[in-house]
Amino acid sequence: MVLSQLFTRLTNARTSFVFNLADKSVFREHVRWIQFTYYTDKSKNIPGETEKMNMYQAINNGLRIAMTKDPNAVIFGEDVGFGGVFRCTINLQKEFGKERVFNTPLCEQGIAGFGIGLATAGVTAIAEIQFADYIFPAFDQLVNEAAKIRYRSGGEFECGKLTIRAPCGAVGHGGLYHSQSPEAYFAHTPGLKIVMPRGAKQAKGLLLSCIEEPDPCIMFEPKILYRTAIDDVPTADYKIEIGKAEIVREGDAATLVGWGTQVHVLLEVADLVQEELGASCEVIDLISILPWDTELVCKSVKKTGRVIIAHEAPLTNGFGAEIISIIQEECFLHLEAPIQRVTGWDTPFPHVFEPFYLPDKWRCFAAVKNILNY
Repeated sequence: MVLSQLFTRLTNARTSFVFNLADKSVFREHVRWIQFTYYTDKSKNIPGETEKMNMYQAINNGLRIAMTKDPNAVIFGEDVGFGGVFRCTINLQKEFGKERVFNTPLCEQGIAGFGIGLATAGVTAIAEIQFADYIFPAFDQLVNEAAKIRYRSGGEFECGKLTIRAPCGAVGHGGLYHSQSPEAYFAHTPGLKIVMPRGAKQAKGLLLSCIEEPDPCIMFEPKILYRTAIDDVPTADYKIEIGKAEIVREGDAATLVGWGTQVHVLLEVADLVQEELGASCEVIDLISILPWDTELVCKSVKKTGRVIIAHEAPLTNGFGAEIISIIQEECFLHLEAPIQRVTGWDTPFPHVFEPFYLPDKWRCFAAVKNILNY
């Protein structure tokens, strides 16, 4: 029922939804509940002409560039032929043909295994897992085969031409099978690279980097951003470096670290802390989960002495724990308060109680207030 309702909404999505930001009812028509305010990416670090795009359009644009540039590139996955449930591949089959953009059976293990075979044979394989929650049947293929094939073969074979795209995270009404954030599972795997964009501009650049990266990549895409994230996106081919974090707000009182949707929550928190407590927070978008930018994070922590890490995934063994361990090793003598994590709870992702599950701005604000008063 959830999938059918979601598909109906997306199929009937109006173009005005992309551009008419003043009409809040348009947002409500497609997303029942949004736990954050989207902060447009205003950085000017990529020259050239830009066009307003939401995140799914930016991904579609990036895929089109990759397919045009590389005649050996193919796109495959469940329902990608008509555009997919989130429309990221819309019209690509019409442009590039059924031989290069094609549907697969509903079998995530098969999708990943097929992609590994193609990439090993020299084909640029771009696979879509329709929801990240269903990537687990492909876990063995990605962790035991894709990540290890170069090492296992002594460099004779590799599948660096494999890119996996997977919509992830809360969407307002997804429940336990359509709202999870599984990045930490894969971050335990040498040989993979994992990224998560916070918006449209970043999504296109990261996708193009992943497609040309010599290691297999997974790009987890926060699905709630597909239509709510609207940026001035460069129309040309550009890349965002994998493994580099970004300071999206400078400050000196506390370092707030997040990725994906959570970056916008933390930007709201930084505004709230400035307004209510008169303190400035530094907000870091980790961007790349594996590898992650230890240098930039630790430099910020040494400046502020206080750290909050926020992610939607559950607390126990979430990726925030890895960040804390490195900060503890590298910055222990600079810390002015215990490091705090604000995360999802250690329960299955709820449906009607989703607002209480997510690490929203109020939970994050309370954590900042605690460490500032420590």
